[in-house]
Formats: sequence, structure tokens, C-alpha cells
Amino acid sequence: MNHGYTYQSTLAASEGCHWRVEDIIGGEKRLDFSKPFMPEALAQVDPLSFLNAEEKKLLNQIRGNTYLCIFGLVEEFILPFVLDQVRPHLQPDDYKSRALLQFASEEAKHIQLFKQFREEFADGFHVNCPVIGPPAAIADKILSHDPMGVALVTLHIEWMVQNHYVDSVKDNQDLDPQFKSLLRHHWLEEVQHAKLDTLMVEQMGAERTEDQILAGVEEYLAIGGFIDGGLTQQVEFDMASLMDATGRYFNEAQKEEFRKVQLKANRWTYLGSGMTHPKVLETLESLSPKARQRVESISPAFS
Repeated sequence: MNHGYTYQSTLAASEGCHWRVEDIIGGEKRLDFSKPFMPEALAQVDPLSFLNAEEKKLLNQIRGNTYLCIFGLVEEFILPFVLDQVRPHLQPDDYKSRALLQFASEEAKHIQLFKQFREEFADGFHVNCPVIGPPAAIADKILSHDPMGVALVTLHIEWMVQNHYVDSVKDNQDLDPQFKSLLRHHWLEEVQHAKLDTLMVEQMGAERTEDQILAGVEEYLAIGGFIDGGLTQQVEFDMASLMDATGRYFNEAQKEEFRKVQLKANRWTYLGSGMTHPKVLETLESLSPKARQRVESISPAFS
């Protein structure tokens, strides 16, 4: 695969865009709850016919909270997974080791950032908004799968972040600037992580037969199914949070409309946008054309 990524170049780029949590959140850097947090392309609140403009804004903010909390959650498994990949290859002055350790350090920083965001959101929103978990249990479940399946999920997530920020957030002037800043700083480091994930997946593929690669792809899809179950539960949490925030109780027809619209939106946000990302498909193709074909046969269900 002719992408030109190297451990040395990704390490250099990562060191050039370093930021600290305390520089981008806290103090005077506060969320503006008068504005939406999420782009409509991901939140998909406008199709909900029974909500007024204020209620749609509240749901958008609930979805923003869920979005960053889920990123914090998935990074709970990415961090130990990356450390497991670097541990057998520790060498002094080795660019691969340094790049992967930097990757792990940045994921730990993102976990801290999203925890701090959640505290600030709770202080400003004034309604408890549950998120699926606990993170450790979800991480254990995902990490119990074949490492190639986990690596492909990680690749999917990192490229998904690029898609979301560049296509829907970067030039959107309607969103809260502070929320956008958090997404931007997260994106800056995930750009390099996506390249490192590509290199990790390629190395795993080089050490496997085609049958073993395809078995890893099935594990990737199994993890996707597990995540999909969590998204179904998250839709219920978000609906309950919105009813608490608005003081309304939705009737059964409204609940079904909410579930249909928001499950489709969540599936695209967390599954479809990653499974169909050109870079993910290119990496799958490089492993085996059958690997790409298998994922492409499943992805329409999440698009």
C-alpha cells in the first residue's frame, strides 16, 4: 500500500502539534449552552417532528455529551491495546517504539480531557445524562477479541474522527466555539494515530495467512455488533435525558420516532462513517480484496 506513512514522520508531526489539557478547557474556557454542539449531519435532530427548536438544541447538546463520552470510553481500550503492541518491540532510539508510546500518551490525555468535559457539561446542563459503560467492562469485552479485529476497530475510529471533523465541524460557524475547540485538538492528534493504526494493521496482515486475516475481519465485525448493541441502549439514555431536560413525557408514537431517527444517526456516526471511509477500505483491500468485500457487504446496514 503506497501511502508513505512512517513511524519517524508521524512521530515528528505529533511532537509538532502537542497541546495540554489545561490549555483548552477550564477557567474562562467554558461551554456556551445557548449554541448547538454537534453538526446536524451527525446529530440528526431536525427530522424529529414533535420537538420544537429549543428541544432540538437540548438534544443536540445531549448528543454532544454522548459523543465525547463515547470517545473517552473507546480510548479506554485503545490505550492498553497500543501499549500491548509496543511492549514486545521496545528498543532504545527506535522510532516505532517512540511513536507508539507517544500515541498511548496522547490517548491517556484524551481520556483526561473527556472526563473534564463531562464534569463541565454536568455543571452547565443541570440534568444527569447517562452514557453506556462502565468503560472498563467495555474495554475488557473488546480486548477479548482477536488483536487484528481490535486493530481494525481502532483504525476505523481514528479515520472516522477525521471524517467527522473535516466534513462537518471544521467550517461550521453555528457550533459552540469551545466544543469545536475540543474536537479540533482531538482531531489534530488523531490524524497521526490513524497513520500509526494503518502501519500496525499492515504489519499484522503481513504476519497472517489470508484465512487468518479474514478471521480478524470477522472479529472486527463482531466488535461492531457489540458496539451497535451499546448504541441501541444509548438512544434510550438520550431519550430519557431529553425528557428530563424538557419536562415532557413522550407518547409511544413519539418514542418510536425518536428511536428510529436517532438509532440511524448513531449507527452512521459511530459505525457507517468508519466502515465506508476510503482509507479504511484501502487498508482492507491491501490485506485482501475479500476483506474489503466482506465489510462493504455489511456497511449499508449502518449508512
